[in-house]
Amino acid sequence: MKNKKNKLVALLVVGLIGINMVSAQEKYIDKNGTLVFEASEKLFEEVKAENTSVTAILDTKTGEIAALGLMKGFRFKNSLMEEHFNENYIESETYPKAIFKGNLIDFEFKSLSEIEQKLTTTGILELHGKEKEISTILTIKKIDKSISIQGNFAVTPEDFDIEIPKIVKNKIAREVLVQLTFNLIEK
Repeated sequence: MKNKKNKLVALLVVGLIGINMVSAQEKYIDKNGTLVFEASEKLFEEVKAENTSVTAILDTKTGEIAALGLMKGFRFKNSLMEEHFNENYIESETYPKAIFKGNLIDFEFKSLSEIEQKLTTTGILELHGKEKEISTILTIKKIDKSISIQGNFAVTPEDFDIEIPKIVKNKIAREVLVQLTFNLIEK
């Protein structure tokens, strides 16, 4: 009886490992993706930050894509601006991350090559405790064993109930441009 149990457990473990290997080949991941946002207004100090530790994952079987960026990962040229961003605007202690979950429309892994393709992605961006539907065009290509994805989209602070004080309202753009760059590799 004990021997049968051991064989069953061994079979189950081998089966799970096999399933993980098959599903792993369908997933591409980047743990060092880049998000840059800019909300600068002419004649005022640059309002721009970069986060180079964003995680993104793409399911090549379904075209589902997700990304997660920690708010405290954004770096500004001005440390005081970074402090204000985290404490007063984005409230990073309460809302520590931004999450995007969506789909690449008409995505076909087999058709990827070194030639750039433009694909629409739609999904939900969650930030500051609010959700907003996002739709944008991404540039995607496959080079060797990696998938490169680049794109941009615009949001407003109001989309996420982020209040900008009147004293600095004219110094911050009404629309925030977000640029993304991911270089995903097989998981």
